[in-house]
Amino acid sequence: MNELLPDLRQLRAFVAVADEGSFTLAAKKLYLTQSAISHSMRALEDSLDCRLLERLGKKTVLTEEGHVFLRRCRRVLGELEMAGRELDGLKRWGQSRIRIGAPHSLCQFLLPTVLREFRDCFPRCEPAIEAGDTVSLLERLAEHELDLVLGLKTQGAQTSKSRLLFEDKMALVVPPIHPWAESGVPDREDLEKIQFIIYARSSETHRLLEKHFEEMGIRLRAPLVLGDMEAIKEMSKIGIGVGIIAPWVAKRELDEGTLVAIPTGGKLIVRQWSIFWNADRPLSLIEETFAGISGMVGSELSRLSRF
Repeated sequence: MNELLPDLRQLRAFVAVADEGSFTLAAKKLYLTQSAISHSMRALEDSLDCRLLERLGKKTVLTEEGHVFLRRCRRVLGELEMAGRELDGLKRWGQSRIRIGAPHSLCQFLLPTVLREFRDCFPRCEPAIEAGDTVSLLERLAEHELDLVLGLKTQGAQTSKSRLLFEDKMALVVPPIHPWAESGVPDREDLEKIQFIIYARSSETHRLLEKHFEEMGIRLRAPLVLGDMEAIKEMSKIGIGVGIIAPWVAKRELDEGTLVAIPTGGKLIVRQWSIFWNADRPLSLIEETFAGISGMVGSELSRLSRF
């Protein structure tokens, strides 16, 4: 490899071409000429002594080397953007931005309280929240498109650091007229007969539920799989099936008595909620504060999961 390192303009141009799949669109995005982008890419490939881009018809695609280099470029540019924000925050104390990813359930039941407390500490900070499943959010984190992710520990978290925030336990939820509402933990035969309503098949929660019943040796009927907690609660209320959720998700319904929570049977299903950040950097003061508040609010949710 040539000893000359690429400059930032080349990195930004390369990322733009990779994102747009076109020299012309990349040039428009960066307010440059197509000739300038082409010259920059040739110089970049010469300095690295390898091909990063290939033309397939009208489309420009990455080579294998290009994919490797793109990941590094995103990290470099992400770090520089973060450095700029932190330096700006030193000039104007408390004014910054924090990009947070979290599953929909936490966005609804945890983050409103966390953000209210957080704004009291950093009134000029601008939180940006993105909802999604933990695996996809961790991918965004690895690309430096998010600063923090709240979620369950998954196999896709190897490139990030994490800290435990709180634990909860899953429960069966039924209407008060359901036989289980009085009898408590159902027996094995009842569990095999019932229609369960569970969360999205791609989620870590779904994986934990499957593992739980496999360890109990229980062969369940095909469950009704939904991607919305509110829908699970409503269908449980009217007896479509038995929902499996964390009690804090149904706090209002449990308080009102429209749903009753009972243990799942066998060993309790315990989930560990963590906060994730990129392993190549420490947490900033703002991020440490956000993590601390999340842990305190999460401990209240954990308390609701005790049987």
